[in-house]
Amino acid sequence: MSQYNEYSTEQIRSMDKAHVWHHLTPGAAAEKGMPLFVKGEGLDLWDIEGNQYLDASAGGVWVTNVGYGRKEIVNAISEQLMQLNYFAGSMASKPAAVFADRLIDKMPGMQRVFYASSGSEANEKAFKMVRQISHKEYGGKKHKILYRERDYHGTTIGALSATGQLQRRDQFGPFVPGFIEFPHCFEYRSQFGATEDYGLKAAQLMEDVILREGPDTVGGVIIEPITAGGGVILPPEGYLKAVEQICKKYDILLIVDEVVCGLGRTGKWFGYQHYDIQPDIVTMAKGVASGYAAISCTVTTEAVYKRLQEDSADDKMGFFRDISTYGGCMAGPAAAAANMTILEEENLLENCATLGKTLLDGLKTLQAKYPIIGDVRGIGLLCGIELIKDPDTKEPVDESVAIQVVNACKQAGLLIGRTNRSFDEYNNIVNMSPALCITEAQLERVLDILGEVFASLPEPK
Repeated sequence: MSQYNEYSTEQIRSMDKAHVWHHLTPGAAAEKGMPLFVKGEGLDLWDIEGNQYLDASAGGVWVTNVGYGRKEIVNAISEQLMQLNYFAGSMASKPAAVFADRLIDKMPGMQRVFYASSGSEANEKAFKMVRQISHKEYGGKKHKILYRERDYHGTTIGALSATGQLQRRDQFGPFVPGFIEFPHCFEYRSQFGATEDYGLKAAQLMEDVILREGPDTVGGVIIEPITAGGGVILPPEGYLKAVEQICKKYDILLIVDEVVCGLGRTGKWFGYQHYDIQPDIVTMAKGVASGYAAISCTVTTEAVYKRLQEDSADDKMGFFRDISTYGGCMAGPAAAAANMTILEEENLLENCATLGKTLLDGLKTLQAKYPIIGDVRGIGLLCGIELIKDPDTKEPVDESVAIQVVNACKQAGLLIGRTNRSFDEYNNIVNMSPALCITEAQLERVLDILGEVFASLPEPK
């Protein structure tokens, strides 16, 4: 019997309004009442009033890669927690060892897994690794970390210091010193106008910042392989390879933030694997356990690991002196291992790649029909639509239009996402990231509803 059965719908809603502080939600919206979901199965969600929705947002924030209601994962968590739920990550455990081994098998060139509980925390670990190496090997001088305009790396002060989205940062400063922004690589809004070698020119903009700051002061560069919340921006041709080469040239650690893209979202295990690069550090969370447990991983090469070990028996400070309380909770790696088994046994990466192409083709068909759609882009089941007023100027619509699209889809029973409190001007992008187990019929419904919504919109002004 559920522990919630004694409460009526009205009581639950009253408790929610009185006590729950909802994420990224203005108070006026919360006061009206938020959707209250009570059940999920596959890609389907039901709210407390019994309304059914098709979730094409993977839990709202790119999380539920294998969908809702996966008994295999729930059973794996339950079995592990009954046997042993927790011991600090300074000691060994079966689920941590087994999942790390399986994960590294998907990541040639990587070797070590540091567990924590969120994407922000995973990136904080990466930053601390860069800073400690700077102190150990460069007298603290090579401490700066470069991040890219439009990328998002988390909600803690350190992670926000490395985030290229003004509205996410606004009013939360001052930020951590030593984090330096470099320009975006968004070809649709090219800094150079139309050009055949945009990717190489965009990478050169990063090198220009390194040279301005001084290569001997820059220890790390962090990027998303595909910018997610900042607009679903794919790297242009040659860009990531050039970024990798620049980092090697100046002895800079390359950190790839796979919090959104990791574990199959793009049709490969990791987004960076589409681009033939070898990171030094890879961070991940969200789809690692599809939201069934809180887990993140900061994965490094063996070379990085060895640089963060003690230099002698008398060296008390040379190893990586860090811990994450919930990095020791065994629900995380138990859920992650079961999640990975589903991805493998159901061939969900292949499904993602195949139906992702179908989704992108369907969005391009809508683009050809509706001038408000300025650009569609994506890879795997990570797709975005940029809404504009004019195809020639590419002037973005007001974000109220993106909100209107999202709300109209919701009214029709479809949940999609949008760029939300990120930019002053470019909150004009809606996005789709359904679970990787989506069917052709469900994908057709997504496209049908989007078509109906765009057909109902007035001409942009």
